[in-house]
Amino acid sequence: MKTAKQILKKKKFIKDEMDRKFSKPVSDELWEKTRVRLDGILKQYESIPTGEHSHTDNYIFPAAAIYLTLMEESSRDTAYAVIENAAIKNSSDAGRKLAKLMKLPGMKNLFVSVWDPMTKKMFGSDCGFKNVFYPKKKGEYRMDVVACPYNRYFAELGCPELTKIFCSNDERCYGNLPGLEFKRTGTIGTGSDRCDFYLRKI
Repeated sequence: MKTAKQILKKKKFIKDEMDRKFSKPVSDELWEKTRVRLDGILKQYESIPTGEHSHTDNYIFPAAAIYLTLMEESSRDTAYAVIENAAIKNSSDAGRKLAKLMKLPGMKNLFVSVWDPMTKKMFGSDCGFKNVFYPKKKGEYRMDVVACPYNRYFAELGCPELTKIFCSNDERCYGNLPGLEFKRTGTIGTGSDRCDFYLRKI
């Protein structure tokens, strides 16, 4: 299992946003407090199923630890803005990189075809999700998430509002890919009973 220090090394994009909001000494002090808090969260949840750790340890717990720590120094709105602004930049960058890949010959067909095995592996029951998988159709993919570990663990940690940031990351990553359409009508994080995923080649 990774330590909090190891996990936070990959969250430099959030630390950069903190450095813009706070003075460097304050930001560094908050980062160290975050490390201590994250270590505590990791110990609290060390016995959860192995598959869930890929989401909790890499995304959910560090975001919660940073957010909760920042709220001790500033307002909830400021803490939320740090997480949201960092997520917007990071996921938008990922979306632009994907968009470039989609211009390669055959990449759009490949991208749609890998969603079925990818989502079942990375967003299936072993990872804490509950899903509805729809019959395959050529050139498209459809799935609903009806239970989500992001929603569950953020709520348990007292910051359910963070869930919707991660919902929006999907739209920033997949919503502007050339030759592909990504549609969504609702998410659990914004009050819907499911997160629907619909991707098709156009």
